[in-house]
Amino acid sequence: MFDTFADLPLHAIVVHATVVAVPVTAVVVLLAALWPRFRRWAGVLPAVLGLLALALTPLSTQSGEALEGRVGENSAVERHASLGEGLLPWTIALAAVGLVLAWVWWRERAARAAAGPEAGAPRLAGVPGGRLVALTVAAAALVTSVGAGIQVVEVGHTGAQAVWQDTIANTQPGQADDDD
Repeated sequence: MFDTFADLPLHAIVVHATVVAVPVTAVVVLLAALWPRFRRWAGVLPAVLGLLALALTPLSTQSGEALEGRVGENSAVERHASLGEGLLPWTIALAAVGLVLAWVWWRERAARAAAGPEAGAPRLAGVPGGRLVALTVAAAALVTSVGAGIQVVEVGHTGAQAVWQDTIANTQPGQADDDD
């Protein structure tokens, strides 16, 4: 099921979506946690992106396991697979922080609506324990965003090494141009 799509390894397709979704989610979650104006604009976007990244991560690992079954194991593939499995806790954390941010946005929106348009309720006015929640969410967003970003870069780098290292090592720059 997670092996191929249109005669291409499904992993090569899904992993590109994951490599984009996780860092974009990390940036959006961090901005929404630290910048109230961005949070008002983004609304539930951090939660939606967090859930998307969370859904893509197991698809990437399962399709990677199917590809590993086809190409066989070696130390580069094993390292990549090990790091890939370590991405799931980070995307779970990103999704959780995104969901908390959606709750904060909803509470702030309700407080602004109750205060009226001219009052302009301050940030976190509708959130119980507002300052503590803001600090906790900001810290969680910072840790999860940086952690997920580092992890996805490491996974992507080791995956690229597993695929391309031997090819690059056995060719010279401009070699394809010389064949013409």
